[in-house]
Amino acid sequence: METRILNRGWRFALGEQEHAWLKGYDDSEWQAVALPHDWSVEHPFSTEYSSGTGYLPGGIGYYRLTFSLEESLRGKIVELLFDGIYNHSTVWINGYTLGGRPYGYTPLRFDVTPFVCFGDVPNVITVRADHREFADSRWFTGSGITRKVSLITRNPASVAPDGIFITTLSADENEASLRIHTRLENADGATVRHILFDAQNREAARTESTADKPDITQTLIVRSPQLWSPDSPSLYTCVTQIINTEIINQETVLDEVRTVVGVRTFRFDARKGFFLNGVSMKIKGVCVHHDAGCLGAAVRPAVWRRRLLSLKELGCNAIRTSHNPHMPELYDLCDQLGFLVMDEAFDEWEGVKNKWRVGHNVYPPSHQGYARDFPEWHERDLAAMVLRDRNHPSVILWSIGNEIDYPNDPYVHPLFEEMVGNNDANKPRNERIYDPTRPCADRLEVIARKLCGIVKRYDDTRPVTAALAYPELSNLTGFAAALDVAGYNYKENLYAEDHARFPDRPLLGSENGKELQQWKAVTDNEYVAGQFLWTGIDFLGETRGWPSHGSHAGLLDIAGFKKPIAYHRAAMWADTPVLKLYARRSFGADTPLHHHGWMRSWSFPEGASAEVICLTNAETAELFLDDEPLGVRAKKDSLDEVLRWKVPYRFGRISVRAGSQTDQLFPVGMPCGIRLQSDTGRLRADGQDIAHIVAEIVDSKGMRVPNAEQSLNIEISGGVLLGLENGNLEDTQPYALPYRRAFGGRLLIYIGAPEMPGSVHVRVWEDTLGSAEVTLLAE
Repeated sequence: METRILNRGWRFALGEQEHAWLKGYDDSEWQAVALPHDWSVEHPFSTEYSSGTGYLPGGIGYYRLTFSLEESLRGKIVELLFDGIYNHSTVWINGYTLGGRPYGYTPLRFDVTPFVCFGDVPNVITVRADHREFADSRWFTGSGITRKVSLITRNPASVAPDGIFITTLSADENEASLRIHTRLENADGATVRHILFDAQNREAARTESTADKPDITQTLIVRSPQLWSPDSPSLYTCVTQIINTEIINQETVLDEVRTVVGVRTFRFDARKGFFLNGVSMKIKGVCVHHDAGCLGAAVRPAVWRRRLLSLKELGCNAIRTSHNPHMPELYDLCDQLGFLVMDEAFDEWEGVKNKWRVGHNVYPPSHQGYARDFPEWHERDLAAMVLRDRNHPSVILWSIGNEIDYPNDPYVHPLFEEMVGNNDANKPRNERIYDPTRPCADRLEVIARKLCGIVKRYDDTRPVTAALAYPELSNLTGFAAALDVAGYNYKENLYAEDHARFPDRPLLGSENGKELQQWKAVTDNEYVAGQFLWTGIDFLGETRGWPSHGSHAGLLDIAGFKKPIAYHRAAMWADTPVLKLYARRSFGADTPLHHHGWMRSWSFPEGASAEVICLTNAETAELFLDDEPLGVRAKKDSLDEVLRWKVPYRFGRISVRAGSQTDQLFPVGMPCGIRLQSDTGRLRADGQDIAHIVAEIVDSKGMRVPNAEQSLNIEISGGVLLGLENGNLEDTQPYALPYRRAFGGRLLIYIGAPEMPGSVHVRVWEDTLGSAEVTLLAE
């Protein structure tokens, strides 16, 4: 099997293009784009669109790609694989209709063998995405071909698509037993061989047998295995070969497939929590949505790598893909970096949910969404997720839904005259009381059991869960009982009572707030497997209202910079010392940790009252202004374990000491320059690689000025400006512009690699600050 990525050379047009499906259609005037692509973020924010999806438009978009196939490929099976098109897609090749998919988060695979041309005759792919219903979600979705496209060629005798499933039956430090299930096409009598290689490319094990039927199961024994875990994410590569041995003493490899796997065991115990490789551990997870601010849903792997490494530094060991399957590269990164994954399929079943259009809980809502497609498509979409992701060692849970049991949204039940869920106290009373004309919540058990059965058909090794919004009811209807692991959203108050009522049911916090007491509900109760914070990273959509175009709920802001609340979490989760100091002007009451006013500097009007906080996992810390001690604070005296001081400001250096650890803040001067910092000096000249350059506004001593907000201009030669993100979700300046205001004294610049080797030159300038430049090498 050979795979070619088709991300370059596409053309795009917004709006209906009536005859664009025809092979001979003239697309020469269309916009040249590379994939992944999201047209929504190329347009201005506007209140005519939905607050739920970030005040950005949808519409209809068309894509076309012309490509050639070598004559040597004639006789092979040719397939197209789209990782995701948002949404209601239709695909043609050479004028022939292949089909499409309503859901924008699951892959589409087409056998195009009957329709393709070889040699000098080109092929043309046309894709139509219909996202006119832009208010179809509670978060930003993006629009278009938002994930990569692959061209796959294989012999007729080969491994079937998604036809390899490798599971760990048992494993310890001495030996591991792997089960390999292979589904074949046209390969009766062939030899199926599996060779397992470790990370150093050394052969670790092999097995082979003759295929006497389309489905064959084999066992692989690995001596002294390297076990996969968040602390040691060791990976193996299994090379599967389909071999023709009809000619004596001669082998012909008909097909070869490589599968990255990890050797590990895990279990959820109803009384003892979660175990990985036989060792008890707490799941320290965060929920994440799929966008990256100015990039929209067109996120490249390097962006996720930067974000995941930041979360790892905070002690995070798990990701929940809220509330849909994410791009496949994210799961690869979780395998490589050591993150456990709850893989989630749906936010909506056959009942429509409220989608806020003019601010959170502001009526009336929209009711567009996946519900109308669920009855026909749920099995194919759920199966596609499981088949795609089941070989990832990082995936430990399949989630079949998020807050499907949200009160009155739309399900009701006669057992509850009135139901109020999270955040819906503002609903009109007639939408909070029992209405027998609405769908009954008893239906959820029926659907849940059907969905669990679909999952088990394709993977019987992992438990199925759902994120329950109202377990008070779902425990009575049977919905919760249909699950292998019960996920509770914001219902820590029910842990003890429900564990006593259902002692054989594993329990997990599937969505949680970030307060200390919510983490203590995990650490103080052995039976609770862990938690997933809402959220790991700020995201577009689900906003409280204009001018905000996103949610501030993250530990990281939408540019991937850590907030103060990130270090508060690190103080609970991290195994390494944490000590971080922040200050802000005091206006009386304590300021919440997520507030953007906290600064990593010590600069206020002389004599002003300042608030200083220390986020640490040490038990005590002492504050100093220059060398003058300002007092010792102890975590035991703080309800949230945040150490706080109120200090009259005077010029100097403020510092904190906890044991041998210190942190300090300095006064900053007036903004007078720009500094650029790139996460890499080299790019792959493939049109896909990416560099993150942070532009900082600095004073005469080179210190970042955290209240500087000048607009910075960007000039690039040799590469592509993919986007500018400052982390300020109230900044409604269009993302497509080549300039943006700094926020917190900095601006993140996404630079795309060129398609040919050379240099990429980036210049950032502002009239009063001068300019700064950096050059990257594209190889």
